[in-house]
Amino acid sequence: MSNVLDDQKQQQVLGLGRLGWPVRRIAAATGVDRATARGYLLGAGIPVRGRGRPGERAAKSAISVEVSTDSMLGKPAIGETVSTDAVRPAPTRAPSASACEPYRELIVEALGHGRNAVAIWQDLVDDHGFSARYASVRRFVLKLRGTAPAEARVIITTAPGEEGQVDYGDGGPMVRDRSTGKYRRTRLFVLTLGCSRKSVRLLVWRSSAQIWAELHERAFRRLGGTVRVIVLDNLKEGVLTPDIYDPALNPLYRDVLAHYGVVALPCRVGDPDRKGKVEAGVGHAQKTPLKGKRFESPEEAPFSMVPGTSRLAAQSPPLVKPSSLS
Repeated sequence: MSNVLDDQKQQQVLGLGRLGWPVRRIAAATGVDRATARGYLLGAGIPVRGRGRPGERAAKSAISVEVSTDSMLGKPAIGETVSTDAVRPAPTRAPSASACEPYRELIVEALGHGRNAVAIWQDLVDDHGFSARYASVRRFVLKLRGTAPAEARVIITTAPGEEGQVDYGDGGPMVRDRSTGKYRRTRLFVLTLGCSRKSVRLLVWRSSAQIWAELHERAFRRLGGTVRVIVLDNLKEGVLTPDIYDPALNPLYRDVLAHYGVVALPCRVGDPDRKGKVEAGVGHAQKTPLKGKRFESPEEAPFSMVPGTSRLAAQSPPLVKPSSLS
């Protein structure tokens, strides 16, 4: 196409330029060569948008237009001049640099403690006034540690109130024990509903068959109801003898579940995917709000701390019908 445009085409190019369209888009919409469109925009004093982020424009310090005495309008010429009157302020960071670059050392240290991108972003916002979005932190973290392909998993769908999954999370947060004044490692108990994935998370100092049964009762009362089936692994607090067809349940645990009308369904040994929903809940709790943290008191912990065992309400009536939970 010639460098000389008719009045209608010129007005189209200039109008789209005033709307902030980039040169590439203007050329595609009008059929005008990009260099020609750029020349007309600069000749009319309209800033030209580059290929960067929306709002970033290719700045020109000065624009001059040559005057032609020919009857035909030629292609506008662009001349750049240098002015010493105003000094442009130095940018705080390069336009292509990440907003996380000033916090690189903090992010690297957090990754060393096992914190994930969500937890790091929350820490930056709360402690350092970080104004960028989570996506910026996620991209920066992926650059630092690389990406790993996701493995395919089977999705198990359940009806509302049908199934709940329970598990302990090893390596819970360190909490200062008031009786000794020292930090103690806690255990994280998680019950996750199979349909909605709503979870109850509780922290305990130690575990036993009685504590394991009491944690279930506390979770049921926190949810306001029970489920029909509880899926668990083969830990000793719940299963005395693992077996594919006829596992031997802990008597106390069996009686507590029977009191609430719940059936225990132990997984096969070495098959954690059967209770993958609670595994994901445990992993999220360990990596996001708990990883690398210490708490000076049980009240500071993000989840409820169960101080010790208490007498189970074995004579209390059932909570609600199992079908009410989702």
